[in-house]
Amino acid sequence: MTLYVCARLGMVAAVTAGLVLLNVPLLVALAVGVVVALPLSLFVFRGLRTRVARGLEEKQSARRAEREKLRSQLRGEPGQSI
Repeated sequence: MTLYVCARLGMVAAVTAGLVLLNVPLLVALAVGVVVALPLSLFVFRGLRTRVARGLEEKQSARRAEREKLRSQLRGEPGQSI
C-alpha cells in the first residue's frame, strides 16, 4: 500500500516538475499534476494496484473469518472453545 501511494505521489511530483520546467506557475502545475496523475496512474500502475487490492481482500477475508469464529464462540456453539 505504501509503495502504491508513494508511486502515485511521485507521478504527481514528476508531472508538476515537468510543467514547472516549462514555466507554468507552481500552483497551476500542481493542480494539473494532480488531475493528470489520477487517470494516468490507473493505467501505469495497474499491476501494483491489483496487488494492493488483492492484499486488502486477503486481510478483509481473514478479519471476516476471525469475526465469525468469535461470534460462534459467543453463541456457545458446540466444538468451539474460548
